[in-house]
Amino acid sequence: MNARIERVVTSGTFALDGGTWDVDNNVWIVGDDKDVIVIDAAHQADPIVEAVGDRHVLAIVCTHGHNDHITVAPELSARLDALITLHRADDMLWQTTHPGAPYEPLDNMHRMTLAGIDVDILHTPGHSPGSVSLHLPELGALFTGDTLFSGGPGATGRSYSDFDTIIDSIRDHLLTLPDETTVYTGHGDTTTIGAEKPALHDWIARGH
Repeated sequence: MNARIERVVTSGTFALDGGTWDVDNNVWIVGDDKDVIVIDAAHQADPIVEAVGDRHVLAIVCTHGHNDHITVAPELSARLDALITLHRADDMLWQTTHPGAPYEPLDNMHRMTLAGIDVDILHTPGHSPGSVSLHLPELGALFTGDTLFSGGPGATGRSYSDFDTIIDSIRDHLLTLPDETTVYTGHGDTTTIGAEKPALHDWIARGH
């Protein structure tokens, strides 16, 4: 198995509900020397295109529709000749940033195959209605976008988010995975399922 995981960090702003925040985003490139997927399309296209190189991009997978995760999705799609995928439950967020731009509804897909390995697509709403996580069992890898971070759930204090829903998603779909699964997040450091699982009741008690 030659599949590997590469990270590109880009910087820009996240805007919602009238506020703007400076953020660094993780963009994950997963695949082998021939085929890859790009997970999220944050802020600047050039470093992502450079990291992809001459490899074929099967899809640009947007973990959710917040602007900092889809900033350059249409530009990447054109430059890399790759389709964009997004869960339709986040269409209202997509239309705010890229009105009328096309994408392939991710909710029509439950599994992709990449470099001979399976990519299971898990609908994990809460941070946003259409948030998804990607599980690659053969790599022991889970890409969670803004659903689960090192230290707890993603933020749920803004429009279209819900704390009880994100807890259900994490408990029912993510913490059931093997403890050794590495969690590759949308921002910040990686963690593991085993490291986060014991804190579930503390997250519920604190309410965020």
